[in-house]
This record gives sequence, C-alpha cells and structure tokens, in this order.
Amino acid sequence: MATAPVLILSLVDVHGDALQEACLVRIRNLSSSAVKQVRSVAGKKIKVTALKGRPQGLHQIEIDPPGYLTSSVFVDLKASGPTEATMVFAVDKGRVDAVSFPKFGELQPEARTLLENSLQVRGFEGKHGKGLYDALDDVRRAGLLNIIAKTAVTSAKPGETVLSHVKELVDLRGDRCYCVVPQSLRDDTKNAAVGGLFKMVSGSMHHFEDGYSDAGSFKTNDHYGNLQLTYFASPSRWVADIDIDDAGGIGHLFQVVRNEVSGNPTHPYDIHQILVRHQSVDPLYRLLVRA
Repeated sequence: MATAPVLILSLVDVHGDALQEACLVRIRNLSSSAVKQVRSVAGKKIKVTALKGRPQGLHQIEIDPPGYLTSSVFVDLKASGPTEATMVFAVDKGRVDAVSFPKFGELQPEARTLLENSLQVRGFEGKHGKGLYDALDDVRRAGLLNIIAKTAVTSAKPGETVLSHVKELVDLRGDRCYCVVPQSLRDDTKNAAVGGLFKMVSGSMHHFEDGYSDAGSFKTNDHYGNLQLTYFASPSRWVADIDIDDAGGIGHLFQVVRNEVSGNPTHPYDIHQILVRHQSVDPLYRLLVRA
C-alpha cells in the first residue's frame, strides 16, 4: 500500500556535521506555488509531511541559518514514501565568532620549516617559527593555512609539490602571500602549463616591489578554488605571489541566495569552505559561528 510522501532533510556544514542551530525552512511547491514553513531543531534531521509527490513533487527549499549563508535547492519528492535530501551550508564569514587553529607543532613538517626560515616577514620582522605563527591575526593565519594546504597537494613537476619549493615568506596579506622561490619552480610551472596542469593567465592585477620584473602568471584548472602563482624576478631573487581564487565558488557550490559580489579581496574563510567542500583539502582549522 502506497504511503504519503515525506521529505527528510539533513542540514550540514562542509565537514558533514549537522548544524547546531535552529532555522526556518521554507518549502514552495512549483506546481501549485503553495508554501509550507517549518522550523528545524538544532542537530536534528527535519521530517516534513503534507507535501505533494510526483508528478507534482518538485519543490524549492530555501533556508537561512543564522550563522551560515542562505541557500536554496530543488527537490523532487517521490510519489510515496520518504525522499531524503542533504543541504550543505557555507559559513557566513561575518558571523564567525572564533577560529580553532592547529598549534604550531601540529603543522606538517614543510610548513614548520617554512615558518622557521621566514625571518623578515613584512610587519613581523624578527619573528619566525612558532613566534611568527602565534603572532599572526586570524585572517592572515587562515589565509596562510589555506595556501599551505593547497600548495601541498598541487604539483608542477611529478613527485614534487609546490609547497616543497617555497623557501621563505616575505609578506602575508590574508588573501595572498609573497614567497621566495627558486627559478626552477617558475620553469616547472611553465612546463606544466603545456601539459594542461596549469594555464597561463594575466598577472596584470599582481604587483611586487620596485626592482622586480614580471615573470609570468599561472593558474590551476580547478572550477573553484584555483591556485594562482604569479612570478617576479630580480637579478638576485625570485618571488611568487601565491593566492587562491574563489571563482564564484561560494555562490555556485552552496546554491547561495542573493550572494553579494563586493569587489573586495577574496576572504580566506570563503576559500576554506571551498577547499573543504569542493576539493577535500583540509587547511586544519575550523570556523566557529555565532547563531
């Protein structure tokens, strides 16, 4: 005997954990335009009855959790019985209350070595290693950990990661970092572009200090969360401007409603959500939101 359609909805963050906050769920049937509203319970799946199933089962679901970006999805309910769906939400960076960072000793060895070798980071001169890491504000530290995580899984040459070639940090700006690298990394990246691992792009929006000439800009082919390496050369040193591009990932990956395009630099908390959700790359920190 057929049973009535039931929607079973799970609300989770990028780590797959249930949202620990109640929120209003708005469900609109696209055939009749009838709207049903229910309120979720923190940490629990939502069970919604009295909805139409196929052939009139297509519904739009819109949810605005307090600490996350408003998202919307379409779900087609079966003619009878349960239809299960999961919605994944991106943290609203404006609602981040705290960030749980790994301790210096918990970082991977290459990351610790890089920080130990970075003695003249702009604004943090004289600090290095644990002292430098602990002195960084949340935004700079998050941006650095994003870049470390992404460069640790990106190769310009078989058997070698981009991170393994980054020798020293010069400047940290939250959305990017400037690093001392060998010329060989630029050459490997250029060769990798021929093979399709990177693509050559314009570096006109990237600048470094006087005395350095542009030496090419390259970007990985990810749909979202692209790693971009922009090189600068002087007679005695090579520097790379390393950043990760949102590329509209927050809006597309999470079906964000009314996603604002501010024109501001890409925020590292947004990049964190894209890396974890889209690429299964873990920057090792957690964003804690206030409801």
